[in-house]
Amino acid sequence: MIVTLTHKICLEPTFKQEEYFRKACGTARFAWNWALNEWQHQYESGLKPTALKLKKQFNALKPVDFYWTYKVTKYASQQAFIFLQTAFNRFFNGTSSYPKFKKKGHHDSFYVGNDQFNVKGNRLKIQCIGRDKNA
Repeated sequence: MIVTLTHKICLEPTFKQEEYFRKACGTARFAWNWALNEWQHQYESGLKPTALKLKKQFNALKPVDFYWTYKVTKYASQQAFIFLQTAFNRFFNGTSSYPKFKKKGHHDSFYVGNDQFNVKGNRLKIQCIGRDKNA
């Protein structure tokens, strides 16, 4: 039996933190859309794309073409490839529809790895953005 634990947390970010969140969400959305577009092109060309192959291609382009992705957590762009692979697995198994491109402002989110935050009592500290304004 697989149990997934998640927490929904209400944050009151400063302007600077809110700006960081917008950048991270945009990076995650960009990586997803780039990967989905590449997946479609490669599949139409007769290749068998995978998340790992696409992530390697993306990482090779990052230093020159997508240098701005380094301004947010690495998970924002990396996790999009894993989520896309899961979406295609579900599609091929017949349990969901074909993956769609993501639009700005529609369920914006990004992933934060377990090594990127600390919890002390009722306080959450995300490494890239620091403490909340009330701490």
